[in-house]
Amino acid sequence: MRSLTKPISFHLLCICLFINTLLLDGVVTHNIPTTTPVNVGVVLDLDSLVGKIGLSCINMALSDFYAIHPHYKTRLVFNIRDSKQDVVTAAAAALDLIKNVQVQAIIGPRTSMEANFVINLGNKSQVPIISFSATSPSLTSLRSPYFFRATQNDSSQVKAISAIVQAFGWREAVLIYIDNEFGEGIIPYLTDALQEINARVPYRSVITSSASDDQISQELYKLMTMPTRVFIVHMPPSLGTRLFAMAKQIGMMGEGYAWIVTDGMTNLWSLTDPSTIDSMQGVLGVRTYVPRTNELEDFRVRWKRKFQQDNPSIINAELNIFGLWAYDATFALAMAIENVSMGNFSFRGTNVSSSTGTDLETFGASQIGPQLIQALSNAKFRSLTGDIHFVSGQLQTSAFQIVNVNGNGERRVGFWTPKIGLVRQLNLANRSTNSTYKPNLGPLIWPGDTTSPPRGWEIPTNGKKLRIGVPVMVGFSQFVKVIWDPNSHTATSVTGYCIDVFNAVMAAMPYAVTYEFIPFATPDGKSAGTYNDLIFQVYNGTYDAVVGDITIVANRSRYVDFTLPYTESGVSMVVPIRDSKRKNAWVFSKPLTWDLWVTSACFFVFIGFVVWVLEHRINVDFRGPPLYQAGTSFWFSFSTMVFAHRERVVSNLARFVVTIWCFVVLILTQSYTASLTSLLTVEKLQPTVTDINELLRKGEKVGFQQGSFVEGILKGLHFSESQLISYRSPEERHDLFVKGSANDGIAAALDEIPYLKLFLAKYCGKYTTVEPTFKTDGFGFVFPRGCPLVADVSRAILNVTESEKMKQIEDAWFNKESCPGSNTMVSSDSLGVESFWGLFLIAGVASISTLIIFAAMFLYEQRHVLLRFNSEIAIWRRIRIMSRLFDQRDLSSHTFRKSELEDKSGNDSVQSIGIAGDSSNTNCPPSPSSYSNQT
Repeated sequence: MRSLTKPISFHLLCICLFINTLLLDGVVTHNIPTTTPVNVGVVLDLDSLVGKIGLSCINMALSDFYAIHPHYKTRLVFNIRDSKQDVVTAAAAALDLIKNVQVQAIIGPRTSMEANFVINLGNKSQVPIISFSATSPSLTSLRSPYFFRATQNDSSQVKAISAIVQAFGWREAVLIYIDNEFGEGIIPYLTDALQEINARVPYRSVITSSASDDQISQELYKLMTMPTRVFIVHMPPSLGTRLFAMAKQIGMMGEGYAWIVTDGMTNLWSLTDPSTIDSMQGVLGVRTYVPRTNELEDFRVRWKRKFQQDNPSIINAELNIFGLWAYDATFALAMAIENVSMGNFSFRGTNVSSSTGTDLETFGASQIGPQLIQALSNAKFRSLTGDIHFVSGQLQTSAFQIVNVNGNGERRVGFWTPKIGLVRQLNLANRSTNSTYKPNLGPLIWPGDTTSPPRGWEIPTNGKKLRIGVPVMVGFSQFVKVIWDPNSHTATSVTGYCIDVFNAVMAAMPYAVTYEFIPFATPDGKSAGTYNDLIFQVYNGTYDAVVGDITIVANRSRYVDFTLPYTESGVSMVVPIRDSKRKNAWVFSKPLTWDLWVTSACFFVFIGFVVWVLEHRINVDFRGPPLYQAGTSFWFSFSTMVFAHRERVVSNLARFVVTIWCFVVLILTQSYTASLTSLLTVEKLQPTVTDINELLRKGEKVGFQQGSFVEGILKGLHFSESQLISYRSPEERHDLFVKGSANDGIAAALDEIPYLKLFLAKYCGKYTTVEPTFKTDGFGFVFPRGCPLVADVSRAILNVTESEKMKQIEDAWFNKESCPGSNTMVSSDSLGVESFWGLFLIAGVASISTLIIFAAMFLYEQRHVLLRFNSEIAIWRRIRIMSRLFDQRDLSSHTFRKSELEDKSGNDSVQSIGIAGDSSNTNCPPSPSSYSNQT
C-alpha cells in the first residue's frame, strides 16, 4: 500500500511544478513585449575620423530613439562593414550585406565615389541606401528611388557662392576642384550659377588627389599668369590644405586675391590641423547653417563624452555636421522601419547557400523595400539640424553661413538663404527680397590682411604683354599710321590720333598695363583684311585688344566688347558745293516760298476790302466811281508795305485793323529784307545735292571708304552695286568728286563724321555735309567678351575726354582752322507760311471781328427800314435796298456836317431809295473837307 502511494505523490508533484512553470512563463511573456530584429547595414571608412564620428552618432541615435520609444516593436540590428576608403571594398561590403545578411537598408557609404555603385546595388535589390556624407550632385542623375541623401546636395550652395561673386562685382572666377566624382559633380551647376550673374569661368583647374606638391605649384604658377584673381575651391580638406599651403608659399595669398571654398572644406575644418589655418588667412567659406539649440548643445556634450570613451587615443575631436546628419539618418530609418513593422522582412529569390556568394545574379530583392522608401519619404520630424523631410530622396536646401578665416580660426560674417539672399543677420522679419547686389556682410579680412575687397583681376606682372592689334591704313593716316622698315619689312613705330588717345587712357588707369602694338598686316606690309576681319582676331584670341578707328556697331558687339566711345558719332553725306553768285533775274523771289507769296497777296487784298467797307460811308477818300474805289482800296492796302499810304482813316474800327496790319507788314518786310540780304551777300555756295533720295532717283554714284560698315548702310538704302564706289584716302575721294558721277566718279559720299571733318578741313570751301545723319556710337577700343579691363578702360576714357589732354591730342593731329563763311549743314533759305501763320491768324481774326461789329451797327441804325419790309418783298430786293443804303453817305457821321436841311435830306433819301419806288440816287454830297471847320 505504501509502495503504491509513493509513486502517485511523486507524479502529482511533477504535474504541479509543470503547471506552475507554465503559469510563470505566461506572466513573464505578458510583461515583456516581443520585438522584431531588423538587419541594417552600415558601410563606413572606419579608419577615418569622419567614419568614426559618424558611427558614434549612429549608435547614439539608435539608443536615443528606442529610449524615447521603448514600446516600438522593431529593433534595428547594425551590421557594420569597413570600406577602407576604397570604392571596390565598399561595393563588396554592400553586396555581402544585401546577399548574405539580407539587410533591409544600408547607411553609408561615406564618399560619393563609393556611393555610386552601391546605389545601383540598392536599386536592384530594393534596399534603400541612406548616405549622410555623399554630396555629389551626380548621384541624383542615377534617378534611383532607393537612394536617400540625408545631407545637403553640393549644388544647393552654388547660389550662395554666386551671390558672393555678384555682391563684390567680380566678373570672372577660376574653378579649382579635385579630379573625381565629388569634385566634378558640382562644376556644371556652379558654372550655370555664375553665368546667371554674367560672370565668366575663363579656366578650370583640375587637381588629382595624388598630386605632388610640385604638381600643385606648377598649376598655381599657371593661374598666376592669368588676369583672374578670384578662385573657387571645391575639394576635401586633405587636398585643400596642401593647395593653400603651396599658394601661400608662391605668393597667391597676398593682396588682390580672393579665395572662396565650398562646404566640402568648411564642414570639416574642425578636423584639420590648426597649423594649416595660417595659410588660409582671408579665405571666404560657405557652410551649412545649423541653429544652436539646447538639445544640440546637450547632445554635443554627451557625444564628446561617449566618443572619448570609445576612442581614447583621439584627443579634442569635434562634432561636425556629418555626424549630426548620421544621427538624423538613423532616426529617420528607425522611424520608417517601425511604420512598416507589419510587413514581410524577407528577400525573395535568394540563394544564400550558393558557393558564389558575391554573384550579382543570385541575390534577391527585399519585399519590404517599396513600402520602406514610401515610409522614408513620408518621414517628417524635428531633429538636431532642423526639420527633416525628404523630397525625391533629397533634403531641402537650408540656410548657409558665410565664414571668414581670420587669426586662429574663423568668423561668421553673414548668411545666405534661398528666399532672402545675402544678409548680415538671419532675421527674416527685416528682409523680404533676394538682394545680392551689395555686399551685405560683416567686416571682412581679405588675403594680405587688408579690408579692401579685391578687384577680382589684375594684369599679371610675370605674364605676357597685351597684344594690341592696329589696322594698316592707306589713307587717313592721322588716325593710325604704321611706319615700316623698308629692309626688314617690320613695323618700327605706330602713331596717330587713336594711338595717342589709347596711350593717354592707359596712363590714366589705376594700375600699370603693359602692351605692344601689332599691325594687322601681311608680310609685305599691306592690310591683312577688313575692319571686321581685324575684330574677329580678338574673338578668336589672336589679339587681346584692337586700337584704331573702329566704330561701335551692333553686329560687332555680338563677338567682342567695346569701351565707351572717345569720338563723335554719326555718319553723314558730303557733297561738292557750287558758286551761286551768278546773276539771277528772279533772286528777289527766293526769300519767300511761293505759298507765303500767295498768302501775303491774298491778305493785302482782304485788308483793302475790309478798310473800304469800314470807311466807305464816312470817308470821302473811299467814295467815287467803282473803279476808283477799288483802286483806292488796293492802293491803300499795298502802300502799307512801305508805309506810303496818304488816305485818311477816320473809323476807329478801320484804324484798329490798319494798326494790326501795319505790324504784320513790318515783320514781313523786315524778314524779307534780311533773307534777301543773306542770299545776296552772305550765302555764296550751295550744295550740288541736298537729298539722298535725289541720288537714288537719278541713279547717281555714291562713294564710301573701303572696308567700312557704311557700305551696308548704303545697301540698306537700296543703292545698287553699280552705284557704289569705294576709296581709300581723302585724295582719292577728291579725285572721284572731280570726275563726277557721269565719268566714273561720284556725286556724293557717305562717311563717318571724324573722317568728314578731316576731309573738309583739307579741302576748305569745296565740299559740305548735308542731311541725313545716321546715328552711330563713334570710335571705341575692342576687347574680348567679358574682359574685366573694359570697365576700367571706359572710366579712364571719361577722365581723358573730359580733361585738357584730349584737346591737346586733337590739336596735334587735326587741322582746326575753319573755312570762313562755311556752313557744314545746309538747309532751306526761304521763309514759309509756317513762320508767319500766327501773324496772319491775328490779322484775319481782327479784320473779321471788325466786319461783324460794323455790320451789327449798320443794321441797328437802319432798323426802321428793316421794320418796313413786308413778307412780299423778295430777298434779293431787300439786299439791293440795304446795299443802296450802305452806298449812301452816313451824314450823321462827324465827317459829314450839313446845313439846317440835314434831317430833311435824310428823310427824303429814305423815300427815294424805293420803298415805294426804284429811282437811283444822284445826290453827291460835297467833300468832307468842306466841313472841316465846322463843329
